[in-house]
Amino acid sequence: MRIAETSDLWWKNSVIYCLDVETFFDDDGDGTGDFAGLTQRVDYLAALGVTCIWLMPFYPSPDRDDGYDVTDFFTVDPRLGTMGDLVEFIRAAKDRGMRVIADFVVNHTSIQHPWFKEARKSTDNPYRDYYVWRKDTPPDTSSEVVFPGEQTSLWTKDEATGEWYLHMFAEHQPDLNVTHPAVRNEIAKAMGLWLELGLDGFRLDAVPFFLETRGQPKDEAANLDPHDYLTALRSFVSRRNGSAVLLGEVNLPYKEQLEYFGGPDGNELNMQFDFMSMQHLYLSLARQDARPLAETLKSRPALHPDNQWAMFVRNHDELTLDKLSDAERQEVFAAFGPEKSMQIYGRGLRRRLPPMLGGDADRIRMVYSLLFCLPGTPVLFYGEEIGMGEDLKQKSRAAVRTPMQWNNGKNGGFSTAKASDLVVPLVRGEYGPENVSAAAAKRDPDSLWNFMAILMQRYRESPELGWGHFAMIDQPEPAVFAHTCSSDGATMVLLHNLGEDPVKVAGRAGPEDAGPRAYKGAVLLDVLDGDNVPLEPDGAFTVELGRYGYKWFRVHHQGDRLAP
Repeated sequence: MRIAETSDLWWKNSVIYCLDVETFFDDDGDGTGDFAGLTQRVDYLAALGVTCIWLMPFYPSPDRDDGYDVTDFFTVDPRLGTMGDLVEFIRAAKDRGMRVIADFVVNHTSIQHPWFKEARKSTDNPYRDYYVWRKDTPPDTSSEVVFPGEQTSLWTKDEATGEWYLHMFAEHQPDLNVTHPAVRNEIAKAMGLWLELGLDGFRLDAVPFFLETRGQPKDEAANLDPHDYLTALRSFVSRRNGSAVLLGEVNLPYKEQLEYFGGPDGNELNMQFDFMSMQHLYLSLARQDARPLAETLKSRPALHPDNQWAMFVRNHDELTLDKLSDAERQEVFAAFGPEKSMQIYGRGLRRRLPPMLGGDADRIRMVYSLLFCLPGTPVLFYGEEIGMGEDLKQKSRAAVRTPMQWNNGKNGGFSTAKASDLVVPLVRGEYGPENVSAAAAKRDPDSLWNFMAILMQRYRESPELGWGHFAMIDQPEPAVFAHTCSSDGATMVLLHNLGEDPVKVAGRAGPEDAGPRAYKGAVLLDVLDGDNVPLEPDGAFTVELGRYGYKWFRVHHQGDRLAP
């Protein structure tokens, strides 16, 4: 397909990079990262090949939940800078060809938000209906809590008024009542503000939870279909910025996720994270067997052409394994997080990929190669490109939210402040900045950083990966994940060995009914600069893969014009 066709739906073949401003780079030396510091590192991200920067929450917050407990949707947390600093960052990013999206929390606010402070003054306060309350004692909801061990109920009694408020997450994060027109209006105004300042969309946190109407007045809930509200948000954002994207966190089975895309109309979320494939990827890695991942991807529902999956191997939360069976989850725990300190909530891991894979460079690169050629848009979490590790001494999900490691100097180059003043301690030991840093990685031609930069470049040069039709190539070797991505007559052949032992891969570059001489004179061009492979006239090929080996090929017919 032609590259020009990809620009309108830019999110379908973007490279998204998630970062937290407070842990990325500290410009003023107070120990907390800031927008001025992030602006200083824009060229680093551009050089890597990032095309879209995803900002975790930067709004004012008591920071009890890494910024997701918001006290003001309309400005920047003073610790991170000013509105002017944000605008300067957005301008610098766009000057380098990168778009910017940001987390937006529709589900709840902080308990310290002025709306909630007003709401708890009396039961007839105008802001009372901004939240969800009940007068009677709630039933036992301990089995429904999102964070087992940290929550015991979805309801907490407010002593000031004697009523209970709903919080699907922590008790310091009361749920907003999205059935209330005033709340929806405030949400729209806040989104409109950030779009006017240059954002290209939002990552919507915990989408199923903010569409939950439990405990809300029946007459109001009856007049609001949750998915109608999501459709309205999409329409509003599109009116304000026609190329803006809504990327949703919806950790549900595929059939239910399809509803959040808007079904066949595709008019709700533009993108959703593919939690199902991520979890089965780890099961495949644990077993060194590609079949769990392959079967999961084959079960995906068809999407509207404008919609897209977001693919990832790590994010800023726990690495959840909740969609695996108990036995499957234990397999992944045994392989990648056998100690209790590595696990969280009984359902996930709080580790980064390199330590989970024992620092095996071949295996790590194979996983990222696979990420970039699975059908969807790759999303990276800051530090993945240099192979950062986790700090299990930190509580809960904070284990993977440590400061970015820029060099092997003081505080890893993150800040000039005293170590005791850092917003979060640095990782120490094998994966600390003395061994893992951006400066060292950029200067090493064989580093993970340079490998990732090549993957990003090749991915951007291969629109079939983001736009094309995905099909598995059946393999007798269980460890081999082989597939094609095809679009407008162009086909890529992608091969990955998830196993320790070298394998020989045999397959066809296209359908069996293509004709006995459909590929006469054609070859597989190695996109990652290896040796080309001749095709048989019927499209058959044989390729050898080493331990954790990987190959990206483009089918090249006689007469095709080669890109430089």
